[in-house]
Amino acid sequence: MTRTAADYTWFEDDFPDIAEAYCFTLVRGLAPGELMSRLDGRPETPLRGITAVVDATFAQYDLEKGDRQLVALTTVGPWTLMIEPNGYLGVTEERALPASAGVSWISHFVNINALGTFLWAEDQTLRLCFDPMFPEERWGAAPDEPLDVMRRTGFHFDDDDPETDLSSPAAFALAEHLTGVEITPELLRTTTFTCATVRIR
Repeated sequence: MTRTAADYTWFEDDFPDIAEAYCFTLVRGLAPGELMSRLDGRPETPLRGITAVVDATFAQYDLEKGDRQLVALTTVGPWTLMIEPNGYLGVTEERALPASAGVSWISHFVNINALGTFLWAEDQTLRLCFDPMFPEERWGAAPDEPLDVMRRTGFHFDDDDPETDLSSPAAFALAEHLTGVEITPELLRTTTFTCATVRIR
């Protein structure tokens, strides 16, 4: 059964500090250390739980004067999960596409202004990209391939008028459909994440 946006409404309720601005990336075919290397990451102290990661992100941003972004990584089955509080590396095409060489790359992002991006790449080819709030505007090599799933997971298109915006939870559900990886509250609370900082400018 396809998971839907309703299955991820807990994210904003349980984790408000990161829910307003984040980037979640899943990469199949690279271990956390390999992904860190592709992004020219500098290892940092591991952190347990997403709250500690969020706190460290803002402290690190001030320390680095905005030049570097803290990323938190962990292994989930055959995938590496990378989380960026208030970050966007995972959906930045000039960084994500080269780093996706030989692997699958699924990433979704939203910022404090509710601007978002969903990006799916395979071996340096952009297959799908769109703003979760405006799913009717898609581009990439296969922009219509997951269209049916997008509708089932909860994205609303031109002919729909949603009472509540569930575009961010729908992005989590679509990422789960494409990867088989379920993001859970327990995973976010209890994981000890490998951490690194990556130059962003």
